[in-house]
Amino acid sequence: MSYSMNTVRSAILAVALMLTLCVSAADTPENRLITLRNNMERSDSPLLRSHVLAQVADVDNFQAMMYAAAYLSDKAVARTAAHTVAAIAARHPEYNSQAMRDALTRALPLLKGKDKKQAKALLRSLPTDVEGFVSIFNGRDLTGWKGLVQNPIARRKMTSEQLASAQVKADEQMRKDWKVEDGLLAYVGTGFDNICTVEQYADFEMIVDWKLDPSGTEPDAGIYLRGTPQVQIWDIARLNVGAQVGSGGLYNNTRHRSTPLCVADNRLGEWNTFLIRMVGDRVSVWLNGTQVVDNVVMENYWDRSQPIFDCDQIELQAHGSKVYYRDIYVRRLGK
Repeated sequence: MSYSMNTVRSAILAVALMLTLCVSAADTPENRLITLRNNMERSDSPLLRSHVLAQVADVDNFQAMMYAAAYLSDKAVARTAAHTVAAIAARHPEYNSQAMRDALTRALPLLKGKDKKQAKALLRSLPTDVEGFVSIFNGRDLTGWKGLVQNPIARRKMTSEQLASAQVKADEQMRKDWKVEDGLLAYVGTGFDNICTVEQYADFEMIVDWKLDPSGTEPDAGIYLRGTPQVQIWDIARLNVGAQVGSGGLYNNTRHRSTPLCVADNRLGEWNTFLIRMVGDRVSVWLNGTQVVDNVVMENYWDRSQPIFDCDQIELQAHGSKVYYRDIYVRRLGK
């Protein structure tokens, strides 16, 4: 019996994928999903891609569900994607959101028998007035984002006319510095201009993937919470600036802890996942599924005599070199 080179290559890749999955099986769900997504990008047949999507169901978190949902329109793997979406949704009704309900609705025609019956029942039971996690980056353009105008204290002192004028200029700069590349939000500038959410947030949870470009001169970034720096993103090899402590810490704190509890970064040039929770003035951060900040007070960098602002924008920072963000979700907490 003879085999084509494509068949042999697919078989070799299948073995390699299985070995990778075995190696990462004891890792966190967040890192397993990153590995599976990398495997998906290397898979060149519907069989292998379906195999990866089936493994995504075992990751069993919100990001995994939404990742699978992105393949519901891919005819070659849509049925596997539908079963993955339905399986995770059934195990986690607390993920209820418009995004989850939409994904389940799209999955329904691809399901059969017991799975379809269960998915229909779940959809009927989910309250439709729950916002839940909302995607704030659509992967196509910069809708929902704006440029940075000074800092929260300075903005509050501006008249509406001054702020509007400054915003026009900031948006022009933002569109030069930030681009959508292959579905990713990428910083392509050379300065330090943050990209900011149009929406403002009080208490919230945020999920976001980030990756530093290893070719940058000083790979460095961060996420501003309520307009204030920052949950730090490092290249941990930069010992000269103390980056060996790891990413995720509240870098600008001086009275409360600024460094993370441990190093949980993936290698430079690989994807990482943050889950950030902010309630009141306290912040918790999980990096790649490992808690690195535990309910720490975030200080007001702009005026340390004041508490953190009750409500303001979220900002993605770049620090002069290329950085990528993807899959950005925010869930408002409280009322």
